[in-house]
Amino acid sequence: MRPARSVAIVCRLLALLVLPRLLSAQAPVARLAPPAKQAPGLQAATVPRPLRIRVADGPAFRQWMRQHQPTAQLTQPGPDGRTLTVRGFTVAQLAAAPGVEFVDVADRRAHEERRLSNSDLSVNAISAVHARFPDLTGQGLTASVKELPFDPTDLDLKGRVVAPGTFAAPYSDHATAMATLLGGAGSSDPLGRGGAHAVRLATSDFARLLPDDASQLTQSGVSVQNHSYGVGIENYYGLESQAYDQQAQQLPQLLHVFSSGNVGSSASPSGAYQGIAGFANISGQFKMSKNTLTVGATDPSGQVATLSSRGPAYDGRLKPELVAYGEGGSSEAAALVSGVSILLQQQYRDQHAGTLPPAALVKALLLNSADDLGPAEVDYRSGFGQLDALGAVGAMRAGHFFGGSATQGTDQVFRITVPAGQQQLKATLVWSDPAAAANAAKALVNDLDLELVAVSTGQRWLPWALSPYPNADSLARPARRRPDHLNNAEQITLMLPAAGTYELHVRGFAVPQGPQAFSLAYEFSPPGLTWTNPLRPDNLRPGTTATLRWQWSGPATATARLDYRPAGGSGWRVLAPAVVLSSAKTTWSVPDTTTLAQLRLVSGSSEFVSDTFTIVRAPAVQVGYACPEEVLLQWQRIPGVARYQVYQLGATSLEPLRQTVDTATVLSRPQLPVLYYAVAPIVSGRVAQSGPTTNYTTQGTACYFRSFLPRQLVDEVIHFDVALGTVYNLRSATLERQQDDGSFQAVQTISPVTSTSFTFKDQPPAAGRYLYRVRLDNAAGQQFYSDTEEAFLLRAGLVQAYPNPVAAGQPLQLAANTAGPATVQLYDLLGRFQREATIDGIINELDTSGLRPAIYLLRVQVAGQPAQLIRVVIQ
Repeated sequence: MRPARSVAIVCRLLALLVLPRLLSAQAPVARLAPPAKQAPGLQAATVPRPLRIRVADGPAFRQWMRQHQPTAQLTQPGPDGRTLTVRGFTVAQLAAAPGVEFVDVADRRAHEERRLSNSDLSVNAISAVHARFPDLTGQGLTASVKELPFDPTDLDLKGRVVAPGTFAAPYSDHATAMATLLGGAGSSDPLGRGGAHAVRLATSDFARLLPDDASQLTQSGVSVQNHSYGVGIENYYGLESQAYDQQAQQLPQLLHVFSSGNVGSSASPSGAYQGIAGFANISGQFKMSKNTLTVGATDPSGQVATLSSRGPAYDGRLKPELVAYGEGGSSEAAALVSGVSILLQQQYRDQHAGTLPPAALVKALLLNSADDLGPAEVDYRSGFGQLDALGAVGAMRAGHFFGGSATQGTDQVFRITVPAGQQQLKATLVWSDPAAAANAAKALVNDLDLELVAVSTGQRWLPWALSPYPNADSLARPARRRPDHLNNAEQITLMLPAAGTYELHVRGFAVPQGPQAFSLAYEFSPPGLTWTNPLRPDNLRPGTTATLRWQWSGPATATARLDYRPAGGSGWRVLAPAVVLSSAKTTWSVPDTTTLAQLRLVSGSSEFVSDTFTIVRAPAVQVGYACPEEVLLQWQRIPGVARYQVYQLGATSLEPLRQTVDTATVLSRPQLPVLYYAVAPIVSGRVAQSGPTTNYTTQGTACYFRSFLPRQLVDEVIHFDVALGTVYNLRSATLERQQDDGSFQAVQTISPVTSTSFTFKDQPPAAGRYLYRVRLDNAAGQQFYSDTEEAFLLRAGLVQAYPNPVAAGQPLQLAANTAGPATVQLYDLLGRFQREATIDGIINELDTSGLRPAIYLLRVQVAGQPAQLIRVVIQ
C-alpha cells in the first residue's frame, strides 16, 4: 500500500472515531483544540493563486507584506479591515506569516441553481396568505437578489426596482425568475405573482461570495437577501461562513436565505462526511453559516426532491433547516421563502410601531410552523419540514412568540396555556450565535438549551436531535429527545398535549460571549381542517385537472367525502367517497362550465366548506386595430359571462380601467401611452382572475391590418391574402392598383366585410410589375390603408426585367416565373457578348457595373423552351 494512501485512511479513521465525541461534547467551543490555519484542500497548494485571509491586525499585515512580499497584491479590505484577498503568495507563506489567523479560498465561480420552470403558490399556503390577509404585500420593505442582475424592466417588477439604471445587461433569466417568485406583482399573468408582490427589489453581484457591505444594505433598506446560487460541495466553516454570521450580529434584522443546492445524490469530496452519498452535499461553505436560513426543495406532492442537497453541515448541524416547493430546484424554494420572510417582517412591523423583527424570530416562526416531512420530527433531508406560510403568518399575528436574553447558567421561564383537545404543541428556539473561528471543529459558540415542562405533573421534554456520526445508517436514524449542543435552533414537539399550563425553559448552558439574545416561537394545533386551494380569489380553468389542498389537524387515518356544487345549485354532488385527510390534497377534473362553485369535505358529523371560487376561462386580449388616434382591443366571448373587467398596467401593477358587456373596447388617444392591458371575466358579479397581459404594440396588428401579402410574388393571376385584426365597424375593403401617374385605381371591393381573412385577385392588361394596396372604409366614413406591396404579372416560363431603364452600375432585377434555372446572356446592339449569369429564383439580380449607357439585349434561355429576348436600357 502506498504511504500517501495509508495516511489518508488513517486520517479518515481518526475522523470517524473522534468526530462523534467532539460534536456531542458538553464543553463550550472555547475548550476545543485550536483550528488549523488552512481551509480544507489548500494544504497541498504550492502555486500562487488568489487567496482570502483573516488577520489579527490589518495595518500590521500590510506593513509586513510591503517589507517581505512587495510584489504581492492586496484588494480593498472588508469593513473590519481584517478580511483580505491577496495575490502573489503561496498557502505556506501566508500560513507562516505573522498575524494570519486563517487562509481560505478566494471567490469561486458561483453558478445559478436551475431556472424557473413552474410555480404553484398553493403548495406552501402562500396563496392562502394572499387570500386571507390581502394587506400583506411587502409594501415598504426591500429584498435583495444576490446573483446576476435580473431584468429591471420585467413587467412583474415594474416600479419597484431599486436603482434600475445601475443594472448591467445582459440580464439573467434565472435572476429574473427568482425576483418574480420573491416579489412578482402578477402583472404579466396571475402565475407571475410572487410571495411579496409589493416589495422593493435590489440586485447584488454573486461574483463576491462574502456578504455585501453592511452600510450599503442598510442604506438600501434591505431586510431579506436571497441567494439562489452555489459553488461546489464544501464542508468546512470558512471566512465566508464566518462573515455571514458576523453580519447577523451586526444587522440583527437582516435575514439571508440560501438555496441548499441541487446535488442531493452526490457525496462530499472532503470533511468528516467524505464519500457518504446522499448526505452532506450543501453547495458552498458560505451556507455552513449558523445564522442564515438554508432551504431545500420539494415536489408538488411535498416529497423532498431527489436533487435537493442535504445535510448535515460539516460539524453535524441540521441543514437544510427548511424545504419548500421548487419545481426547478432549491433556487425557487429559497426565493419563495424569502418572499414569505418579507411578509412576516411586515406583519411584525405593522403590529410593533414600525420596527422590524429580529431575523432569529422570523426564522423561529418559519421553522416552528413547518409541516413535518419524511422521518418523524427533524431530519437531514427536510430539516424542520415544509414551509407553511399561513401557519407562520398566523403565529406572528397571534403573538405566539417570546424574546429574551441568556447568560451563563441563567434559566428563563415562559408560560403558555394549552386548551383542551389540541393535536400538537410545538416550540422552537432560535438565536443568532456569534461567529466561530474559521475552520472550527464545531461552529456553535453560545449554547442555549430548551426544555418543556408540564406544570401540573412536572413531566419534562427535551428537543429533537439527530445523530451526527459519519455513517449513512447513523445519519438516517430518527431524531431522539436529548440535549442539543450543536445547533442554534432547537425544537420540541408534544403530540396530544393534556390541557393546562406548560413552561418553556431557556437555559444558558455555555455562554462564553453573552449575553445571548434569543427568540422562541410556539403553536398548538386544534383539530380541524383549513382549505388552502381553492380560495375566494382563485379561478379554476374549465376542463383541466386541479390540485385541491387543505391543512388537516386530526387523526392520520381519518377520511372524508368530497363534494362539489355550483353556486345556486340544488345540492351537492359527490366527487370522491373517501379522501384521506392527512394526505392534504387530491385532484379534481374541473367541469367544462362557467360558474361560481364550492367544495366541501364531510367527515362524520363535521363538514368543511371551501370559499366560493370561480370556474371560468380567462380571456386572451387580441388587438383589432392600432391606429394613430385609437386602439381596439378584443377577446373571445366566454359562454356564461355577461360582463368583463378591463385592466391597464399602472405604476406597479394592473389597475381597473373599465367594465364592459362587449367583447371589445376602444382606447382613446390619451390612453395610448399605456401599452399593457388584460381582461378578466365577471361571473355572477364577481371579478375572476385576468388572462395574460398584452402589449398592444407587439401583436403584429397595425391600423386594422395584420398582413397584406401576395400569395405568389410572380404569377399569371395576382392573388393577395388579407388578414385583419377585426371587422369591427368596417363597411368595405377595396384592392387598389397604382397607375402610371402614381394614383391608385380600385380593382375589387368586398362589402360587407364579414371575415377577418379574405382574398383579392387581379389580372392587369399587360405583363409587368405592379404596386397594390388595400383601402378599408368604416361606418364613420374614415379610410385606412395597408402598406404597399408589389407583384408581377407574368406568364409561366417568362422573365421580366426591372427597373427598365436602369441606372448604370445599379443591379438589374429579374423576376422569373420559371419552373427551374435559366441562363441569361447580355449583348449590345452589335451582338457583342457582355456577360452571363444563371438565375434560379423568383427575384434575381444582374450586375450592370462597368457597362456604358446604351440599349442592350437580354437573352433568357430556360431548358426545353424557346429563348426570350428582352430589350434593356442602361442610362
